[in-house]
Amino acid sequence: MASLIVPQNFTAPGMFPTSVFTKYYNNPTATSAQVQPVISDPVTHEVYPFSLTDPNELPLQDTVDPHILPPMASPSTILNQALQQIHSINNNSVFANNSCARCLTMLEVLKFVSLADPKHGPDVMVDICNTLKLSTTCEATFGPLADGSVITQVAANMDAGGYDGQGFCSNFLRLCPSPATAPLDLTGWFKKPKPNPSHKTKTRSGKRLKVLHISDFHIDPRYATGAEANCTGGTCCRTNAFNSASLNSTVFPAPRFGAFLCDTPMALGMAALQAIPDLADTKDTGFAWTIYTGDLVSHDPENQLSRNYIEYAETILYDLFRRMLGTGPVYAALGNHDTYGQAQDAPSSLGGALAQQFSWNYDHVADLWKHEKWLPEAAVQLAKKHYAGYMVKRVDGLRIISLNTDMWYRANYFNYFNMTDPDVSGMLRFLTDELQSAEDAGDRVFYSPIAYFTICLIKVLAVYQIVDRYSPHVIANIFFGHTHEDQMSIFYANNGTTMSAETAKALSWIGPSVTPITNLNSGFRVYEVDSAVR
Repeated sequence: MASLIVPQNFTAPGMFPTSVFTKYYNNPTATSAQVQPVISDPVTHEVYPFSLTDPNELPLQDTVDPHILPPMASPSTILNQALQQIHSINNNSVFANNSCARCLTMLEVLKFVSLADPKHGPDVMVDICNTLKLSTTCEATFGPLADGSVITQVAANMDAGGYDGQGFCSNFLRLCPSPATAPLDLTGWFKKPKPNPSHKTKTRSGKRLKVLHISDFHIDPRYATGAEANCTGGTCCRTNAFNSASLNSTVFPAPRFGAFLCDTPMALGMAALQAIPDLADTKDTGFAWTIYTGDLVSHDPENQLSRNYIEYAETILYDLFRRMLGTGPVYAALGNHDTYGQAQDAPSSLGGALAQQFSWNYDHVADLWKHEKWLPEAAVQLAKKHYAGYMVKRVDGLRIISLNTDMWYRANYFNYFNMTDPDVSGMLRFLTDELQSAEDAGDRVFYSPIAYFTICLIKVLAVYQIVDRYSPHVIANIFFGHTHEDQMSIFYANNGTTMSAETAKALSWIGPSVTPITNLNSGFRVYEVDSAVR
């Protein structure tokens, strides 16, 4: 059967389509600057101010949102923790006169300050950074208005002198060797053995459905047309960007439709969304559904981010997806940039208020997905409970499972306590239970996404074992993004110990990015899926 996709050229209109938004802060017909639409949040009923995205007034620091700290520990807790950490230091084989030993010892100090006097935890982390000469921007990176409050929470809960401390010093500070992979014991993890035979061949219907896969939009509402696009540090195409070889003049003025070292300006983002239905030949039909594998937000430094900025990107892009891509739900996942602080998500096992500190984001996206009519109420409630992860069963019987893979992303500080536990967050338990439910019902699953950058092998091995257990009879396809490249990968049985056609179990599709920041043209994928087989 011939392909239903009819490629064709698309030329973006010279003028911005002003009818897309009802109001603007600036003149939308001008081409010298990106448009600044007035955006109203349907969940919070807030009109986002121009100051949030004004390219000429970049924020220096977010001082509005809370920076949550752990509660004060009792004297007995401090004593018990001190004894435990002394034992860990005494028995850790890496201790000697080396950088790793120094790092672990300093983490011990940070741990006890974090327990006894948490408000000064960020100060200690800044001092560790300065003392070890780790950076020239220690205050901006580890201060109380940056990552310092998160690190204080993690330090208060980690085994600083043992496995957790070594993982932290290895990944973030590059002062320790990577810790050896902890043993993985999944005894009792799966409620039922894998059926044998596991796969029943389904009859093809001959009817093909078009499914869109987009990823890594990274919209930059602060993109400044004409700014330095060939900068030598920081975020390019911003008013504060510069090239150190040409401080008095711009080497490469940022074009209106984007540049290869910059995130997606509004003009490029709109052109991409206008082009997709034309190039996919879905202007009249829409897609059966769309998969979005995360990263809505631009690559801003931490001091320029805020909750409001994250929610702005979520609001404007989900709204544009619904209006520009035609019919069919969008099944979205959060990316590592879609939270504040960047890549941070806390497991519920922290307990108390700390366990809920990112619920503002899960609630917001879940309510947006409900507002756009992409998810039923049951899936919305799952998303609010499971870090924006959810399962939805379509009317055609296909199940979509979406996860928040920050829970094993290496840049998430919250992954650096209880590191020998492969599922501190419970996200893999949720995935396994949903796959088992699908198997019991004879349903197939599209699963999205798998994080590209994982924290340690124990979590990788756990994911591989889950995929092996439920493939190929339950897991039909796996989707993710984040590499920004148009790629694919294969999952093999037994953690890939033998790679062959016979041991291949599942295929993962890695979608290209809309952002051109990694020297790539904007891209998307369209899959043709048999309606009966999937």
